[in-house]
Amino acid sequence: MLVGNEEAFGGKAIRLEHLQIIAGKSAIPMAAVTLNISGELFTATEEGNGPIDAAFKAIRSIVRHNIKLEEYLVQAITRGSDDVGKVHIQIENRGNYYYGFAGHTDILTASVEAFINAINKIS
Repeated sequence: MLVGNEEAFGGKAIRLEHLQIIAGKSAIPMAAVTLNISGELFTATEEGNGPIDAAFKAIRSIVRHNIKLEEYLVQAITRGSDDVGKVHIQIENRGNYYYGFAGHTDILTASVEAFINAINKIS
């Protein structure tokens, strides 16, 4: 699934190819992320103070932009064990604000896809 459009991020659309998260009690939160940027794959692994922080750090290390997370909101869309979570994100880059949105049954995946959706809007 393509996140954003082809004109985003300096003409290079970013798509999430792979996400692996390690988290839990007594575990150091880590994330491995592979991004497809205009057909080229880039992978990074980072630690964080939680699984989402680790994933966002991995993405930042690939895109190499000074991106600051300003707002993070999770909403439940449906009810039950197969619930879909929707994530709204606001980021700041060079004094400009960008919004990203994504929904998924896995809230970590939704978070990463929303972050990428916002990054894709940076021109």
